[in-house]
Amino acid sequence: MSTQKKVGKWYFGGLASAGAACCTHPLDLLKVHLQTASPGSGGSILRSTLSIVKTQGILAMYNGLSASLVRQLTYSTTRFAIYESAKNTVAPNNEKIGFLKRASMSAVAGACGGFIGTPGDMVNVRMQNDVKLPVEQRRNYKHAIDGLVRVAREGGFRKLFSGADWASARAVCVTTGQLCFYDVVKDQLLSSGYFQDNLTTHFTSSLAAGAIATTLTQPLDVLKTRAMNAKPGEFKGPLDLFTFTAKQGPLAFFKGYVPAFLRLGPHTIITFILLEQLKSNFGVLPVSKNAA
Repeated sequence: MSTQKKVGKWYFGGLASAGAACCTHPLDLLKVHLQTASPGSGGSILRSTLSIVKTQGILAMYNGLSASLVRQLTYSTTRFAIYESAKNTVAPNNEKIGFLKRASMSAVAGACGGFIGTPGDMVNVRMQNDVKLPVEQRRNYKHAIDGLVRVAREGGFRKLFSGADWASARAVCVTTGQLCFYDVVKDQLLSSGYFQDNLTTHFTSSLAAGAIATTLTQPLDVLKTRAMNAKPGEFKGPLDLFTFTAKQGPLAFFKGYVPAFLRLGPHTIITFILLEQLKSNFGVLPVSKNAA
């Protein structure tokens, strides 16, 4: 009996990430609110939650969900597709892959995914941040497509990729933390002899990957969020944005860390559990190059 593992189709990562986004979107919204809060505003997870629910209603916690799904179906589909394809090319028969190769593949995949996912990411941030703005300042995008069209119409096509530098840099960190370290931790657990390739191992590996990804990503996530939410001309460039944030102290780069972890941790866990289930139930057996 063959013990060869099934591999996922190129779009499985995007589907798994979209499913996870549906579960963790309220936490993502709270993260954006805390990151874009003015210095000294005294915002907290509980205070932000109560404020949103009190003024906008419970459904406001899902503001921007359509944009979040667009983002995952572009950003995550790209990065998972590139990373998994690279793995299958480097190790077609499931051979061991070194850490540096994994890190390099995940970094390239993240950079590509971050760039392609920038338009959806921008609209996602803006829709989430809308509820905290005065009524007269709200953008009031009807849905993700409306947001994309309006951004292009009002600011030109290039405006859709405003903040792409921060988004790509952040995506390198989060993809390395998630995809690379998930595989590394999972391989270590399986090789220890105490774990099997099951839900427990998938949960443990993804929890560790989520924690690592949050720590690597948070400074760039703060800068990316501020860049995408900035008004035209508010910052001269990445250096100006970095300097502005640095003046608020080192901890300003980790603003919203707790909700970021509470969002990215569960998001990573749900993503990889769904991905493993998709592979197990709908994946295909790879064709061995050594086959006659």
